[in-house]
Amino acid sequence: MLFFKRYFLIILFQLLCSTVPFAQSSSPNEISLAGTWYFRLDKNDVGEQEQWFDKNLNDEIKLPGSLTTNNIGDDISLTTPWTGDIIDSSFFTKPEYAKYRQPGNFKVPFWLQPSKYYKGAAWYQKEVTIPQAWNKQNISLFLERCHWKTTVWVDNNKAGSQMSLGAPHEYDLSSLLTPGRHRITICIDNRVHEVNPGPNSHSISDHTQTNWNGIVGKVVLIEKPLLHIENVRLFPDIDKKQVVVLVDYKKTGDNLQKAIISLQATSGNKHAASLQPITAEKDLKENTGTINLTYPMGDKPLLWDEFNPQLYNMHVSLRTAKESDDRNIAFGMRRFSTDKTQFLINGRPTFLRGTLECAVTPLTGYPSTENSYWKNIFKVAKSYGLNHLRFHSWCPPEAAFNEADSAGFYLQIECSSWANQGATIGSGLPLDTFIYNESERIVNNFGNHPSFCMMTYGNEPAGKNHKAYLVKFVDYWKQKDNRRLYTTGAGWPVTDSSDYNSTPDPRIQAWGEGLKSIINRQPPSTTYDWNNIISKWQHPTVSHEIGQWCVYPDFKEIEKYTGVLQAKNFEIFRDFLKEHGMQRLEDSFLLASGKLQALCYKADIEAALRTKGFGGFQLLGLNDFPGQGTALVGVVNAMWGDKGYITAKEYSQFCNSVVPLVRFSKLIYNNDEIVSAPVEIANYGSKEIQNGKATWQIKDAKGNVLFQGNLNAAHIPFGNGINIGEIKASLSSIKNAEKLLVEVAVEGYKNSWEIYVYPNQLPEVNNVYVTQTLDDKAIQVLNNGGNVLFNLKQGTLAKNKGGDIAIGFSSIFWNTAWTHGQAPQTLGILCNPEHEALKYFPTDYYSGYEWWDAMSHSNAILLDSVAKNIQPIVRVIDDWFTARPLGLLFECKAGKGKLMVSGIDLTSNINERPEAKQLLYSLKKYMTSAGFNPSQQIDLRTIQSLTTDEKL
Repeated sequence: MLFFKRYFLIILFQLLCSTVPFAQSSSPNEISLAGTWYFRLDKNDVGEQEQWFDKNLNDEIKLPGSLTTNNIGDDISLTTPWTGDIIDSSFFTKPEYAKYRQPGNFKVPFWLQPSKYYKGAAWYQKEVTIPQAWNKQNISLFLERCHWKTTVWVDNNKAGSQMSLGAPHEYDLSSLLTPGRHRITICIDNRVHEVNPGPNSHSISDHTQTNWNGIVGKVVLIEKPLLHIENVRLFPDIDKKQVVVLVDYKKTGDNLQKAIISLQATSGNKHAASLQPITAEKDLKENTGTINLTYPMGDKPLLWDEFNPQLYNMHVSLRTAKESDDRNIAFGMRRFSTDKTQFLINGRPTFLRGTLECAVTPLTGYPSTENSYWKNIFKVAKSYGLNHLRFHSWCPPEAAFNEADSAGFYLQIECSSWANQGATIGSGLPLDTFIYNESERIVNNFGNHPSFCMMTYGNEPAGKNHKAYLVKFVDYWKQKDNRRLYTTGAGWPVTDSSDYNSTPDPRIQAWGEGLKSIINRQPPSTTYDWNNIISKWQHPTVSHEIGQWCVYPDFKEIEKYTGVLQAKNFEIFRDFLKEHGMQRLEDSFLLASGKLQALCYKADIEAALRTKGFGGFQLLGLNDFPGQGTALVGVVNAMWGDKGYITAKEYSQFCNSVVPLVRFSKLIYNNDEIVSAPVEIANYGSKEIQNGKATWQIKDAKGNVLFQGNLNAAHIPFGNGINIGEIKASLSSIKNAEKLLVEVAVEGYKNSWEIYVYPNQLPEVNNVYVTQTLDDKAIQVLNNGGNVLFNLKQGTLAKNKGGDIAIGFSSIFWNTAWTHGQAPQTLGILCNPEHEALKYFPTDYYSGYEWWDAMSHSNAILLDSVAKNIQPIVRVIDDWFTARPLGLLFECKAGKGKLMVSGIDLTSNINERPEAKQLLYSLKKYMTSAGFNPSQQIDLRTIQSLTTDEKL
């Protein structure tokens, strides 16, 4: 009866109150503060001195929200005090950016651009009316997401300050909020003060979510009974089939001694066993304490994992004779553990197929607290075969955990820091204490979520004593909470104390490796793995930030940035392309570079899956990273939308819980060879495969099956490196150059690879003079009306004609702005595969492995240094920062003859290079046909100057 009386009084009082309408309240014990607030910017840091908390602020703002979503702040300019390193500062000096440095047309190339910007203190104020029913009760102010230091006053009384980037700010205002009208004032400061987590930390940086100022998510006053639940911690034990429940309580008043605590677990699964409530009477002598209970989960509790994310709800009730407090906590019965070098989920091996979530929030500039937002992210990630998300140097809101629980995703959470490049950890600075406090806040708020499987301090630490500090941090948490696994830092250091290793060593391209990487140095194969790297470690290894393969910007995205961040960087890059006369090619550049990007990701992911006993990988990333100079590394865009060159279905063939794999020693063959390759499978599915069907096929370009066979799937246990047979086929029946498709299918899972077969013997083609220098004979042939193929030896192209462009097979790694121009500096080729010059060289319009040899023996010719508007037969896609017209092959008239200019060396060591031999043959056949009739005349002196720095 007392409960209903209190409920009625609250309704009545709030209906009479105009400052906070009752319609905004979500429950009888909450008053929502969402809506109109008053604010004032404190640019000169005088607010506290002038006691703004005791004065009426006049300007209006909507909360939840940020200053930027309310269009408050300064215009972007050369003096904008960005948060985050700008490695390539050429924007501020280079003449090509001059027009973008002007007011009214200001555009930055290094990240998405907010509509407004403000760094400093901002004051927010709202009047509230406290109902009589809340008299002498506990009242707290709950701010779900603030950025990032808050200080609160009630009327003219200071309630305190808090700093947290990854957890709610909650203030106990019980002694300050008596029944009646009060003014709540909050000062929020988004500057780095005493605690410096690192300017590039995604928790604070303008690289991604922006360094916003405001409050988002739930903004409420909460009334709590005199005896109330402070926190509930659930520790599932799948072996004992029970949950240890720790209920932290707090009480006000010595007269409260006896309390009844009740637990009831339920499941939404109709097949779940019915569970009985348990009740206990407790004598609560202390004002704060913890009640420890064990709840039995029945004989067959439903287990949570990626395949069956079964969730339970634990209802906790703490009652006295006069009032009660209740909590509902979602949890899962799961154990995420390790066995030697493998991760286990509920005792079964699993493999982490992950990507990074870097707080990329183009529409709001801050992380969403809405479940629907995160539901879409996990849906997309799952469709691409992933089961894991790493939150790089930040912790997401509650909604992300909710949806990860439902989707069955394994999360790595980080305590808001990237202590590097302007910050250090373990140096005795305030950050050292902050990390411990932040980790406590994160675990207290989100620790019951089954998806919360892994935790680390943050990303890539620096500091003289960082290793010792992080070892102690890991040891602390391993002893304190066994519900998840811990490692010292994302990337490094690798230590024996960690539950798992995070290291960048196992990947096909490393920072600074350039053209010496596996994919750029070694001829195409699928045999390499990371066994030698991980053999020295006893823990599971997760490869850190693999991939980082770029694609050309999709300029159609520009119109999708309808929120606070605009793609002004894309506008700059589109202008560059237009200025070089290639705007018509923007879609072709996107699709062609995207196909190469997908090939590179396939190579990276399969190498990880081939590594026996490997722990998993974390991509950087599945979606684009719009900061750090603009890193377009995603096969989906910054808003998780498809880009059009690879589907989720295609991607999940090589990235999935079960993936067939083939170890090809090479992908380029002559037709006098035999394809012989062992077939393996990585099985991290929900069950072992028994008496399965497994086959292989080799098809031609028309889909005709040329060769086929069966594989052994009688018993495929969990794990990888499991041999299931061999592909073996003689290629002697293939007479012409062919691109073939090798497919392996195992119980509904399919994977495929392209191989290329060339005739070992080719007919002679006469009447074409092939040379690596435009010597006297070549000039004589041309002046006599003959045909010349001028193929430049690699390294002989003049620097000002393209010789200074680092070209390789792979796509650009991360981006050239952030890596100081790391090679390769191009994004593959674009060609018309129907062009007669390529008739005998089977290819698609983009770089496949048939182009590895050419790109490894080539120069990218700057076409403008030869003539304007040359339309090359094979074009090289340039970096979007320079957008130069580049070519590998073009034709022209020269003298009285006809000339084919090749940036590819087609003659050196030709007998060891079947691709070059075949391409040379195809070009010569074209040059002796009627179709070879170039229209553009180019002076011979211009062609000769390609190998000199002479400017004509």
